[in-house]
Amino acid sequence: MGNKVVKQHFETAQKTGVLKISQQRMTEFPPHMRNFPNVLRTLDLSENRFITLPDDIGRFTLLKHLNLSENRLTELPAAIGQLIKLETFNAMSNMLVSIPREMVNLKNLKQVHLNNNQLTQFPTMFGGMKNLDVLDLSRNKIAAIPSEVKNLYVTELNCNQNQIASLAIEIAECPRMKTLRLEENCLPITEIHTEILKDSQISNLYLDGNLFPTKQFNDLPGYDDYMERFTAVRKKMF
Repeated sequence: MGNKVVKQHFETAQKTGVLKISQQRMTEFPPHMRNFPNVLRTLDLSENRFITLPDDIGRFTLLKHLNLSENRLTELPAAIGQLIKLETFNAMSNMLVSIPREMVNLKNLKQVHLNNNQLTQFPTMFGGMKNLDVLDLSRNKIAAIPSEVKNLYVTELNCNQNQIASLAIEIAECPRMKTLRLEENCLPITEIHTEILKDSQISNLYLDGNLFPTKQFNDLPGYDDYMERFTAVRKKMF
């Protein structure tokens, strides 16, 4: 990325609050950022070659949208937790193995995209975030959804293409969850609890590609209750 182009981007960003420097093959945080004024609302660093991010990212406390997708990040700095106005966070298609606990501070998050990483543990720090609508954890290596999942306020949880063999019964307690995606995992039929079908708010449950045929799912206690919710949603849509 030439110096002239860099200067243009940063000059524009000071006026608009939007800085997009994607697809530039960068491996390090731009030096200009270290003294850049705290005016950014949107920062797009996608499709570069970052392996790490410095704590300097925490300076941009006005950020509402942060896009780090398609880099080579293996971890995120704890300073991410200082971005308390953040509403959308996209770190899909990296090499993340964990998420910093400090993200629990980001109470304004609405959408989190962590798909196509190397996560092995379900990130429980997103529980209790009442503004969070969508949490995408698909295409990771998560083996279990723990009981803390009951604290999620999301309307949609996407855990497709993981290694999930255990699903906590407490997922039925999620107050707003409508869509649960669990396709292409390792779930046995015994992990599809009656409470999920009978007592939860879930009206769109995606289970293809697990360790049981569709007929077994259809024969579960509570299936009719689930289908009533599913049908009611479809009627509203059409």
